[in-house]
Amino acid sequence: MRRPVWVLHVFVVGLAVHNLVMAELWDAGVRGRALDVVSSWKEALLAVSLVVVWAGARRTFVWRWCDVLALSYGAVVVIWALLPESLLGGNATHRGVVIGARHDLVPVAAYFLGRGLALSEAELRRVCATILATGVGLAIFGLVDIYAIPLSWWRHSGAPGWFHDQLGFDYFGLSGLPENFIYNTGNEHPLRRLVSTFLSPLASSYVFVVALLLAAAWLVRRRPPLLLWVPTATILFAGLLWTHSRSSEVALAVGLVVLGLVRRQALVPLLASAAVVLVVSAVFVKAYPHVAPSTTFTAAELRAQREHAHQTGGAAGGGFSDASTSSHWRNLRSGVRTVVHHPQGYGVGNAGSTALRTGVKVEAGESTYTELGVDAGLLGALLFIAWSIALLRIVLPCTAWLGAAFVAIFVLGLQTDVLGVPWIDYVLWSLGGAVVSSVAARPFATRLSYQE
Repeated sequence: MRRPVWVLHVFVVGLAVHNLVMAELWDAGVRGRALDVVSSWKEALLAVSLVVVWAGARRTFVWRWCDVLALSYGAVVVIWALLPESLLGGNATHRGVVIGARHDLVPVAAYFLGRGLALSEAELRRVCATILATGVGLAIFGLVDIYAIPLSWWRHSGAPGWFHDQLGFDYFGLSGLPENFIYNTGNEHPLRRLVSTFLSPLASSYVFVVALLLAAAWLVRRRPPLLLWVPTATILFAGLLWTHSRSSEVALAVGLVVLGLVRRQALVPLLASAAVVLVVSAVFVKAYPHVAPSTTFTAAELRAQREHAHQTGGAAGGGFSDASTSSHWRNLRSGVRTVVHHPQGYGVGNAGSTALRTGVKVEAGESTYTELGVDAGLLGALLFIAWSIALLRIVLPCTAWLGAAFVAIFVLGLQTDVLGVPWIDYVLWSLGGAVVSSVAARPFATRLSYQE
């Protein structure tokens, strides 16, 4: 039976355009249960692929500690999802439990899909090419969008309906669009941010971070033609800068340092690249009000912004320590306190965007680790961390760019919910599982050759 490697390419491209396509379908009249079915294509494809792959792979599968930790984490999530909410003190709805379980378990399913696929070096290179091409396409679309497509078009598109009516997000102050669609300067003259087909600057920035780390490893390892590499890296980095996501820029620098520590022969240029990323990002953050296209609030939006101005919590100054950054760290500290004082957790569906969508109290938000601590208790969060470390120990030495990408994502997970971005869940964890299988099948002397 042929392995469906093509599924990974579908995930890379399909999940990148998922939100835009769903929004346009909503605008075309495909709504409610019908759109729920259509938007579940990714879960259905993952489930079918798992069945197909493991029909043959189960006969030759060799267990590793990484697999045991993945299953242990998944088992805890399932148990906490089945426990009565009253027992743990949570208030999640049945819908919230389903959404939360999907949120927490997709990385496990994607990992085992990759374990069954066990990509060859040639197959991995083709997936890498798809990632780079997708990242470049996202950046180009996003840059054209913020300069050529007015915010009014997005207000009247299907995006507000997709997020609010279909997914249940109650976004404030931008006619139903996500608040981070723009950068609120605090002077009632917001700036556009690159959101691309994800309709999210954060999700777009995560893909750019992964693609840039891949591009860096490509330059070190393969010596590509500069006429191809330079525009690729430039477009990706421009896309990242215009997302105005400072945490992603820092994560990219961290990933480059990790890549340099693994690929010691390129340590100096990669450390220099990390320094350049931080310097250029800091300068660009200060210059952003002068280069980013400005937009305006509607009269209704402006009234709402003024009424809620007291909730800002700080001035939006355009630096690395403004209100947004302070809010992230406040939420992290609050989430840690919640998990420490309630280590048994509140049950699946009581944290983050899941709780927000289903109208229950958000016991912890933004940080991946505190959200898992609320959903599956301290045990679940610790098992996820242990699984992540075990995965890194295998992936980093042999596929350095992927290991560096995982490190960058885990760093981002401190102050944001990285598991809430399906592209990251399906693509990175599938590739991680595939690398684990491929490394396990190779003699020790040849394992270090499995790199890009």
